[in-house]
Amino acid sequence: MKHKGFIDINQTLDKVAELFADPSNLKEYQDGFIRKIHVSGDKGQTGAISKMFYKHGKNEMELTETITKNDLPHTFEASYYHIHMDNTMKCNFTALSDNQTRYEYEYEYTRINWVIPRLMAILFPGMYKKPAEKWLRQFKAFAEKQ
Repeated sequence: MKHKGFIDINQTLDKVAELFADPSNLKEYQDGFIRKIHVSGDKGQTGAISKMFYKHGKNEMELTETITKNDLPHTFEASYYHIHMDNTMKCNFTALSDNQTRYEYEYEYTRINWVIPRLMAILFPGMYKKPAEKWLRQFKAFAEKQ
């Protein structure tokens, strides 16, 4: 299951990339974000592995992030592992003008290993798309305030 799209942000390319790259900003636009812990590799660089923690209802969810490509300010790619699912994220940033940046994204769920989420993905594919789109809108609002 793959989702693609873009959002235009009224901010410079370098500023958008700087805000995107700083894990301390995740709490500003990702609902439920708790913390990110660096595990191995050069922090923020290709090959780096981190644990990311989110509040999901009454539970805490843990993801393992592996950065597969970091060519910011233009490109960032990562894979995310959870006990029940895996997904990949590809982000491309393009300057549309001196003060406007296009953020293109592609998210792909490559494994859904639990019956209920798999069934939900088949019956309601938008269920996985809506949170990602919400985070993008929240990132845009956050970036434009900086």
